[in-house]
Amino acid sequence: MKTAVVTGGSGFLGSHLCDRLIEEGMRVICIDNLLTGNIRNIEHLFGNENFSFIKHDVTNFIHVPGKIDYVLHFASPASPIDYLQLPIQTLKVGSLGTHKALGLAKEKNAVFLLASTSEVYGDPEIHPQREDYWGNVNPIGPRGVYDEAKRFAEAITMAYHRYHGVDTKIVRIFNTYGPRMRLNDGRALPAFMSQALKNEDMTVFGDGSQTRSFCYVSDLIDGIFRLLISDENNPVNIGNPEEITINQMAEEIKNITDSRSRIVYKELPVDDPKVRQPDISRAKALLDWTPNVSRQEGLKITLDYFKEILDLK
Repeated sequence: MKTAVVTGGSGFLGSHLCDRLIEEGMRVICIDNLLTGNIRNIEHLFGNENFSFIKHDVTNFIHVPGKIDYVLHFASPASPIDYLQLPIQTLKVGSLGTHKALGLAKEKNAVFLLASTSEVYGDPEIHPQREDYWGNVNPIGPRGVYDEAKRFAEAITMAYHRYHGVDTKIVRIFNTYGPRMRLNDGRALPAFMSQALKNEDMTVFGDGSQTRSFCYVSDLIDGIFRLLISDENNPVNIGNPEEITINQMAEEIKNITDSRSRIVYKELPVDDPKVRQPDISRAKALLDWTPNVSRQEGLKITLDYFKEILDLK
């Protein structure tokens, strides 16, 4: 039986990843300091003999006894509210945390997978975004703490691959949604859903013409798993290339919730990207991966989850 360590494993994506790795017959060790993660996301795994949880800050030395086959580094604040409120922690987990996780992979001769982000492209000047685009990032802006943390994480990951021979993978994750998202994490989709379900004003930042591409979580996790077991070492975009405006998303959520909410507009945050759409040609060619869950289907499942969280069912 193979063993995988997942840092940030009680977060939105990390917890779904733990589920998938266990389904694939692996033993999973989840490491999280619960800064932005939630123990509720992994409680269902506590009775599973192939799952264990360690509360630990991965910016400190990581010790895990025994054989480890995979280290998947997902620890990081990942929403605008989180990394604006936790700028130092965000920078530390992207730098020190990635260094410590890579050190564990090197020690154990394990495959290392870094959860990077479409934010490495910044406010892009090419569209859609390909992996060979170096990005347009403001390193000293308020969002720079997240963007540059991930860009550094990619750089040190490739250094460990080239210098130490560690088998590394880098997934650049585009906007993802689904159950276990936090209602108050500042991202557009959970904000719209919670506001619509409460019949509160739905807040759009800017004029709503900026675009995003939303991928359902099970599709994303499938792409990540395929990358993990592949031979590819260079970054791979995983996301749904179906692009919509923020206004369109707000209207869709208002309609499916049958909400009485008004859509209101506020000032666009500094350095907020105007467009975001993955070019997934590499994922298709290298991993035989494309997203399968339609937005209509994914939004319904996500809505049911938020209704349950809000006790509105």
